Amino acid sequence: MNIFKIGTFNVQNLSSPNIELYNSFQYSQEEYEKKIQWASNQLIAINADIVGFQEIFDQKALMEMIRMSNIYQKSSLCCATNSPNRPFVACLSRFPIEDYEIIEKFPDEAILKFEEESKNSQMFLFNKFSRPVLRVKICIPKSFTMLSEDIFVQVYVVHLKSKRPIFTSDCKDMNEPVEIAKATARSLIIRSAESVALRSILMKSLRNTDNPVVVLGDINDSERAITSQIVTGLPPEKRAPFLVKKQKWDTLLYHVKDIQARLSYQDFYYTHIFNGHYEALDHIMVSQEFVMENHSSLGRVTYVHLFNDHLIDSTLSPTSTEKWKSDHGQVVATIELKRENTKEF
Repeated sequence: MNIFKIGTFNVQNLSSPNIELYNSFQYSQEEYEKKIQWASNQLIAINADIVGFQEIFDQKALMEMIRMSNIYQKSSLCCATNSPNRPFVACLSRFPIEDYEIIEKFPDEAILKFEEESKNSQMFLFNKFSRPVLRVKICIPKSFTMLSEDIFVQVYVVHLKSKRPIFTSDCKDMNEPVEIAKATARSLIIRSAESVALRSILMKSLRNTDNPVVVLGDINDSERAITSQIVTGLPPEKRAPFLVKKQKWDTLLYHVKDIQARLSYQDFYYTHIFNGHYEALDHIMVSQEFVMENHSSLGRVTYVHLFNDHLIDSTLSPTSTEKWKSDHGQVVATIELKRENTKEF
Protein backbone atom coordinates (compact mmCIF):
# COMPACT_ATOMS: atom_id res chain seq x y z
CA MET A 1 0.00 0.00 0.00
CA ASN A 2 1.04 3.60 -0.45
CA ILE A 3 -1.91 5.36 1.26
CA PHE A 4 -2.47 6.13 4.93
CA LYS A 5 -4.68 8.46 6.98
CA ILE A 6 -3.95 10.96 9.74
CA GLY A 7 -6.65 12.38 12.02
CA THR A 8 -7.21 14.79 14.90
CA PHE A 9 -9.92 14.22 17.52
CA ASN A 10 -10.83 16.62 20.33
CA VAL A 11 -12.84 14.21 22.48
CA GLN A 12 -13.92 16.98 24.92
CA ASN A 13 -13.67 16.15 28.60
CA LEU A 14 -12.88 12.43 28.35
CA SER A 15 -12.84 11.23 31.94
CA SER A 16 -13.93 8.36 34.14
CA PRO A 17 -17.36 8.61 35.84
CA ASN A 18 -18.03 10.48 39.09
CA ILE A 19 -14.84 12.55 38.89
CA GLU A 20 -15.26 16.32 39.03
CA LEU A 21 -13.29 18.09 36.32
CA TYR A 22 -14.19 21.78 36.62
CA ASN A 23 -17.21 23.86 37.67
CA SER A 24 -18.79 20.68 39.11
CA PHE A 25 -18.71 19.01 35.67
CA GLN A 26 -18.65 15.21 35.84
CA TYR A 27 -20.18 12.16 34.17
CA SER A 28 -22.57 9.73 35.78
CA GLN A 29 -21.93 6.05 35.05
CA GLU A 30 -24.64 6.11 32.39
CA GLU A 31 -23.26 9.27 30.78
CA TYR A 32 -19.75 7.83 30.82
CA GLU A 33 -20.87 4.68 29.03
CA LYS A 34 -22.61 6.78 26.38
CA LYS A 35 -19.48 8.94 26.03
CA ILE A 36 -17.21 5.93 25.52
CA GLN A 37 -19.62 4.30 23.07
CA TRP A 38 -20.05 7.48 21.01
CA ALA A 39 -16.32 8.24 20.95
CA SER A 40 -15.41 4.69 19.94
CA ASN A 41 -17.97 4.83 17.12
CA GLN A 42 -16.38 8.06 15.91
CA LEU A 43 -12.98 6.40 16.07
CA ILE A 44 -14.30 3.56 13.90
CA ALA A 45 -15.70 6.07 11.39
CA ILE A 46 -12.41 7.99 11.31
CA ASN A 47 -10.34 4.80 10.96
CA ALA A 48 -7.11 6.79 10.72
CA ASP A 49 -3.69 5.16 11.01
CA ILE A 50 -2.41 8.01 13.19
CA VAL A 51 -4.74 9.92 15.52
CA GLY A 52 -3.97 12.91 17.74
CA PHE A 53 -6.33 13.35 20.71
CA GLN A 54 -7.08 16.43 22.80
CA GLU A 55 -8.95 17.04 26.06
CA ILE A 56 -8.11 13.71 27.69
CA PHE A 57 -8.42 13.77 31.47
CA ASP A 58 -8.03 10.05 32.13
CA GLN A 59 -5.75 7.63 30.30
CA LYS A 60 -7.88 4.65 31.42
CA ALA A 61 -10.95 6.16 29.75
CA LEU A 62 -8.97 6.74 26.56
CA MET A 63 -7.72 3.16 26.53
CA GLU A 64 -11.24 1.83 27.07
CA MET A 65 -12.51 3.96 24.18
CA ILE A 66 -9.76 2.61 21.91
CA ARG A 67 -10.37 -0.98 23.06
CA MET A 68 -14.11 -0.67 22.41
CA SER A 69 -13.48 0.46 18.83
CA ASN A 70 -11.79 -2.91 18.22
CA ILE A 71 -9.74 -1.65 15.25
CA TYR A 72 -6.46 -0.76 16.98
CA GLN A 73 -5.42 -4.08 18.55
CA LYS A 74 -1.77 -3.83 17.50
CA SER A 75 -1.36 -0.08 17.85
CA SER A 76 0.85 2.09 20.05
CA LEU A 77 -0.36 4.85 22.35
CA CYS A 78 1.54 7.60 24.14
CA CYS A 79 0.14 10.40 26.31
CA ALA A 80 1.45 13.77 27.50
CA THR A 81 0.56 13.16 31.13
CA ASN A 82 3.11 15.39 32.88
CA SER A 83 0.42 17.53 34.52
CA PRO A 84 -2.07 15.76 36.82
CA ASN A 85 -5.70 16.96 36.91
CA ARG A 86 -5.27 18.86 33.67
CA PRO A 87 -6.40 17.88 30.16
CA PHE A 88 -3.66 16.39 28.02
CA VAL A 89 -3.06 15.29 24.44
CA ALA A 90 -2.25 11.81 23.18
CA CYS A 91 -1.21 10.01 19.99
CA LEU A 92 -2.42 6.65 18.70
CA SER A 93 -0.55 4.97 15.85
CA ARG A 94 -0.82 1.74 13.90
CA PHE A 95 2.77 2.34 12.86
CA PRO A 96 5.69 1.85 15.29
CA ILE A 97 6.49 4.78 17.58
CA GLU A 98 10.26 5.23 17.66
CA ASP A 99 10.35 7.79 20.48
CA TYR A 100 8.31 10.61 21.95
CA GLU A 101 8.79 13.77 23.98
CA ILE A 102 6.48 15.75 26.26
CA ILE A 103 7.21 19.46 25.93
CA GLU A 104 5.81 21.80 28.58
CA LYS A 105 8.39 24.60 28.83
CA PHE A 106 9.03 27.08 26.04
CA PRO A 107 12.49 27.09 24.44
CA ASP A 108 14.56 29.89 25.93
CA GLU A 109 14.76 31.72 22.62
CA ALA A 110 10.94 31.69 22.29
CA ILE A 111 10.01 33.20 25.67
CA LEU A 112 8.06 36.42 25.21
CA LYS A 113 9.03 39.22 27.55
CA PHE A 114 7.01 42.33 28.35
CA GLU A 115 8.73 45.09 30.27
CA GLU A 116 7.10 48.22 31.65
CA GLU A 117 8.81 51.49 30.82
CA SER A 118 9.26 52.88 34.31
CA LYS A 119 11.87 53.14 37.03
CA ASN A 120 10.30 50.23 38.87
CA SER A 121 9.96 48.11 35.76
CA GLN A 122 8.45 44.65 35.94
CA MET A 123 9.09 41.77 33.57
CA PHE A 124 6.17 39.58 32.54
CA LEU A 125 7.15 36.18 31.18
CA PHE A 126 5.21 33.52 29.29
CA ASN A 127 7.32 30.39 29.46
CA LYS A 128 5.17 27.25 29.34
CA PHE A 129 2.25 25.69 27.48
CA SER A 130 -1.16 25.57 29.11
CA ARG A 131 -1.30 21.99 27.81
CA PRO A 132 2.01 20.25 27.05
CA VAL A 133 2.87 19.50 23.42
CA LEU A 134 3.49 15.88 22.44
CA ARG A 135 6.16 15.13 19.84
CA VAL A 136 6.06 11.60 18.43
CA LYS A 137 8.50 10.09 15.94
CA ILE A 138 6.61 7.50 13.88
CA CYS A 139 8.13 4.98 11.50
CA ILE A 140 6.16 4.07 8.38
CA PRO A 141 7.98 0.85 7.49
CA LYS A 142 9.06 0.01 3.97
CA SER A 143 7.04 -3.21 4.25
CA PHE A 144 3.92 -1.01 4.30
CA THR A 145 4.93 1.54 1.66
CA MET A 146 6.70 -0.84 -0.72
CA LEU A 147 9.55 1.67 -0.79
CA SER A 148 13.22 0.87 -0.38
CA GLU A 149 13.48 2.74 2.94
CA ASP A 150 11.38 3.44 6.01
CA ILE A 151 9.77 6.88 6.30
CA PHE A 152 10.08 8.68 9.63
CA VAL A 153 7.40 11.27 10.41
CA GLN A 154 7.63 13.76 13.24
CA VAL A 155 4.09 14.24 14.57
CA TYR A 156 3.24 17.06 16.97
CA VAL A 157 -0.07 16.83 18.84
CA VAL A 158 -1.08 20.22 20.20
CA HIS A 159 -3.91 21.99 22.02
CA LEU A 160 -3.30 25.72 22.24
CA LYS A 161 -4.96 28.07 24.74
CA SER A 162 -8.68 28.45 24.16
CA LYS A 163 -10.57 31.68 23.49
CA ARG A 164 -12.25 31.39 26.89
CA PRO A 165 -11.78 34.75 28.68
CA ILE A 166 -9.34 34.90 31.60
CA PHE A 167 -10.62 37.15 34.39
CA THR A 168 -8.36 38.39 37.17
CA SER A 169 -9.20 38.06 40.85
CA ASP A 170 -9.90 41.79 41.18
CA CYS A 171 -12.58 41.76 38.47
CA LYS A 172 -15.84 43.01 40.02
CA ASP A 173 -18.20 42.33 37.11
CA MET A 174 -17.49 39.59 34.54
CA ASN A 175 -20.38 40.88 32.41
CA GLU A 176 -18.91 44.35 32.01
CA PRO A 177 -17.89 44.81 28.33
CA VAL A 178 -14.42 46.22 28.99
CA GLU A 179 -13.63 43.47 31.50
CA ILE A 180 -14.71 40.88 28.91
CA ALA A 181 -12.47 42.54 26.33
CA LYS A 182 -9.46 42.47 28.67
CA ALA A 183 -10.13 38.85 29.65
CA THR A 184 -10.36 37.83 25.99
CA ALA A 185 -7.13 39.67 25.22
CA ARG A 186 -5.34 37.73 27.98
CA SER A 187 -6.31 34.46 26.31
CA LEU A 188 -5.13 35.74 22.94
CA ILE A 189 -1.77 36.83 24.36
CA ILE A 190 -1.19 33.40 25.90
CA ARG A 191 -2.23 31.62 22.69
CA SER A 192 0.09 33.87 20.70
CA ALA A 193 2.98 33.12 23.05
CA GLU A 194 2.29 29.39 22.70
CA SER A 195 2.26 29.76 18.91
CA VAL A 196 5.70 31.37 18.97
CA ALA A 197 7.05 28.61 21.21
CA LEU A 198 5.56 25.90 18.99
CA ARG A 199 7.08 27.55 15.92
CA SER A 200 10.48 27.54 17.61
CA ILE A 201 10.14 23.86 18.52
CA LEU A 202 9.06 22.94 14.99
CA MET A 203 12.19 24.50 13.49
CA LYS A 204 14.24 21.63 14.90
CA SER A 205 12.24 19.16 12.80
CA LEU A 206 11.61 21.30 9.73
CA ARG A 207 14.88 23.03 8.90
CA ASN A 208 17.49 21.20 6.78
CA THR A 209 15.74 17.83 6.82
CA ASP A 210 13.74 15.73 4.35
CA ASN A 211 11.68 13.96 7.01
CA PRO A 212 7.97 14.90 6.95
CA VAL A 213 6.48 16.92 9.81
CA VAL A 214 2.79 16.87 10.75
CA VAL A 215 1.02 19.05 13.31
CA LEU A 216 -2.33 17.74 14.60
CA GLY A 217 -4.69 19.38 17.00
CA ASP A 218 -6.95 22.06 18.32
CA ILE A 219 -5.27 25.37 17.47
CA ASN A 220 -8.29 27.32 18.78
CA ASP A 221 -8.09 29.69 15.82
CA SER A 222 -8.84 29.69 12.09
CA GLU A 223 -6.16 28.89 9.55
CA ARG A 224 -5.82 32.58 8.61
CA ALA A 225 -5.54 33.87 12.18
CA ILE A 226 -2.24 35.46 13.17
CA THR A 227 -1.58 32.72 15.73
CA SER A 228 -1.99 30.04 13.05
CA GLN A 229 0.28 31.93 10.67
CA ILE A 230 2.92 32.12 13.40
CA VAL A 231 2.84 28.30 13.63
CA THR A 232 2.94 27.65 9.88
CA GLY A 233 5.25 30.49 8.92
CA LEU A 234 4.65 32.97 6.08
CA PRO A 235 5.40 31.97 2.47
CA PRO A 236 8.14 33.84 0.60
CA GLU A 237 7.33 36.81 -1.57
CA LYS A 238 6.61 36.02 -5.21
CA ARG A 239 9.58 38.04 -6.48
CA ALA A 240 12.09 36.72 -3.97
CA PRO A 241 15.18 34.93 -5.36
CA PHE A 242 14.75 31.18 -5.75
CA LEU A 243 17.33 30.31 -3.08
CA VAL A 244 15.53 32.56 -0.59
CA LYS A 245 12.23 30.87 -1.47
CA LYS A 246 13.79 27.43 -1.11
CA GLN A 247 15.07 28.24 2.38
CA LYS A 248 11.63 29.45 3.46
CA TRP A 249 9.78 26.52 1.90
CA ASP A 250 11.94 24.25 4.04
CA THR A 251 10.46 25.78 7.21
CA LEU A 252 6.79 26.12 6.26
CA LEU A 253 3.73 24.09 7.16
CA TYR A 254 0.61 23.82 5.00
CA HIS A 255 -3.00 23.45 6.18
CA VAL A 256 -4.60 20.40 4.60
CA LYS A 257 -7.78 22.53 4.37
CA ASP A 258 -6.04 24.82 1.86
CA ILE A 259 -4.69 21.85 -0.07
CA GLN A 260 -8.21 20.39 -0.28
CA ALA A 261 -9.66 23.74 -1.36
CA ARG A 262 -7.26 23.91 -4.32
CA LEU A 263 -8.41 20.45 -5.44
CA SER A 264 -12.19 20.90 -5.07
CA TYR A 265 -14.97 23.26 -6.04
CA GLN A 266 -16.37 23.94 -2.57
CA ASP A 267 -15.15 24.82 0.92
CA PHE A 268 -17.34 23.73 3.85
CA TYR A 269 -14.64 23.39 6.46
CA TYR A 270 -15.82 23.88 10.07
CA THR A 271 -15.16 21.87 13.23
CA HIS A 272 -16.92 23.95 15.89
CA ILE A 273 -20.08 26.07 16.25
CA PHE A 274 -20.24 28.88 18.82
CA ASN A 275 -23.10 31.36 19.03
CA GLY A 276 -24.07 30.65 15.45
CA HIS A 277 -20.54 31.10 14.12
CA TYR A 278 -19.13 28.14 12.20
CA GLU A 279 -15.41 27.96 12.98
CA ALA A 280 -12.41 25.86 11.99
CA LEU A 281 -10.40 25.31 15.18
CA ASP A 282 -9.05 21.81 14.55
CA HIS A 283 -6.32 21.47 11.97
CA ILE A 284 -3.83 19.19 10.31
CA MET A 285 -0.70 20.86 8.93
CA VAL A 286 1.97 19.14 6.86
CA SER A 287 5.47 20.06 5.76
CA GLN A 288 6.52 20.32 2.10
CA GLU A 289 7.38 16.60 2.04
CA PHE A 290 3.61 15.94 1.77
CA VAL A 291 2.78 18.78 -0.66
CA MET A 292 2.24 17.90 -4.32
CA GLU A 293 3.73 21.15 -5.67
CA ASN A 294 7.11 20.17 -4.20
CA HIS A 295 8.82 18.09 -6.89
CA SER A 296 10.96 16.37 -4.24
CA SER A 297 7.98 15.43 -2.06
CA LEU A 298 7.50 11.96 -0.62
CA GLY A 299 3.73 12.11 -0.93
CA ARG A 300 0.68 14.34 -1.19
CA VAL A 301 -2.60 15.07 0.58
CA THR A 302 -5.35 13.66 -1.64
CA TYR A 303 -8.48 14.09 0.50
CA VAL A 304 -9.64 15.79 3.69
CA HIS A 305 -12.69 14.38 5.48
CA LEU A 306 -14.61 16.24 8.20
CA PHE A 307 -16.74 14.36 10.73
CA ASN A 308 -18.98 17.16 11.99
CA ASP A 309 -22.55 15.91 11.53
CA HIS A 310 -23.03 15.72 15.30
CA LEU A 311 -22.49 19.47 15.74
CA ILE A 312 -25.68 21.47 16.33
CA ASP A 313 -26.20 25.20 15.87
CA SER A 314 -28.04 26.03 19.10
CA THR A 315 -29.09 29.43 17.71
CA LEU A 316 -31.22 27.66 15.09
CA SER A 317 -32.24 24.46 16.86
CA PRO A 318 -34.22 23.91 20.08
CA THR A 319 -31.80 21.10 20.92
CA SER A 320 -28.09 21.12 21.65
CA THR A 321 -25.22 18.65 21.40
CA GLU A 322 -25.55 15.94 24.04
CA LYS A 323 -23.21 16.06 27.01
CA TRP A 324 -21.40 12.87 26.05
CA LYS A 325 -20.60 14.02 22.52
CA SER A 326 -17.74 16.33 21.61
CA ASP A 327 -18.40 19.93 20.61
CA HIS A 328 -15.65 19.57 18.00
CA GLY A 329 -15.66 17.84 14.64
CA GLN A 330 -12.89 15.49 13.64
CA VAL A 331 -10.51 16.00 10.70
CA VAL A 332 -8.88 13.21 8.69
CA ALA A 333 -6.37 13.69 5.88
CA THR A 334 -5.52 10.95 3.39
CA ILE A 335 -1.90 10.92 2.23
CA GLU A 336 -0.65 9.09 -0.84
CA LEU A 337 3.03 8.25 -1.08
CA LYS A 338 5.02 8.26 -4.31
CA ARG A 339 5.91 4.96 -5.90
CA GLU A 340 9.51 3.87 -5.67
CA ASN A 341 10.08 2.88 -9.29
CA THR A 342 8.61 5.99 -10.95
CA LYS A 343 8.83 8.61 -8.17
CA GLU A 344 5.26 9.43 -9.26
CA PHE A 345 1.80 8.86 -7.80
